[in-house]
Amino acid sequence: MRIVITGGAGFIGSHLVDMFLSLGYEVVAIDNLITGKKENLTIHKNLIFLDQNVYKCIEVDGKVDWVLHFASPASPVDFKKLPIQILKVGSSGTINAVGLAKAKGAKFFLASTSEVYGDPLEHPQKETYVGNVDPISERSVYDESKRFAEATTMAYHRFHNIDTRITRIFNTYGPRMRPEDGRVISNFISQALTNKPITVYGDGNQTRSFQYVSDLVEGILRLMKTNCNDPINLGNPNEFKIIELANIVKKLTGSKSEIIFKPLPEGDPKRRRPDISRAKEVLKWEPKVSLEDGLKKMIEYYKSVLQLQK
Repeated sequence: MRIVITGGAGFIGSHLVDMFLSLGYEVVAIDNLITGKKENLTIHKNLIFLDQNVYKCIEVDGKVDWVLHFASPASPVDFKKLPIQILKVGSSGTINAVGLAKAKGAKFFLASTSEVYGDPLEHPQKETYVGNVDPISERSVYDESKRFAEATTMAYHRFHNIDTRITRIFNTYGPRMRPEDGRVISNFISQALTNKPITVYGDGNQTRSFQYVSDLVEGILRLMKTNCNDPINLGNPNEFKIIELANIVKKLTGSKSEIIFKPLPEGDPKRRRPDISRAKEVLKWEPKVSLEDGLKKMIEYYKSVLQLQK
């Protein structure tokens, strides 16, 4: 089996590279390193790294069995710093990636996101929910690029008979997530370990559901083995208030940080929780790693990373 992964040096992409290599597959990891890091990849005889910008072109020699499109900056910090790149990788990048699958006679896998649901009016969110998305907010560059990517994937599936998979990924965390990523868990742990104020936006009563990266990778592998072309949510349905998360991180790190509150960013969803009924039924999958166990692993990783940055 030969797998191409766009965004292969990124947080989730690099964990997928590791899994496929452990299964004995050949892997081509493509990344322009705008947010990914080559250090996330281990040197391996079955791994090829290509520094390519997927929204300009994708060139891969030889046979390909799967193309997994995981390239895209994905954090709130990126929405402000890299809006045009996000739009391009979700649009032109998706067309190039699924076009590679078509040219190679390969299957195609799209990493979509719970952000396609926007600030949801349905709770929890099922795959049948069409979303509540503001097309001109700062977050829209990511929300709408992923919605376009899903439309592209289904068009190629219907018109060109490409065998496709789509997963909508809910908040995921774990080692290799950038400390400066700007997402809530990376923020809280970085702040707690350096005894800086833990910044909660809004009143802290908004909720999120957090899955550990190993659970996500297992779900992706199981989805690849099915014949399901419809989107499937992958996330942890256990819901936590942001203020609860802040206190858990503070306890686990033993931090002296105070918790401070700042205004909620524009368009920030109030609640986010996946309905994973389809994943349970089709994939026989549900997450196994508890929030505290996952946070402990991520805290140990950040201790080593933040030490290197001093």
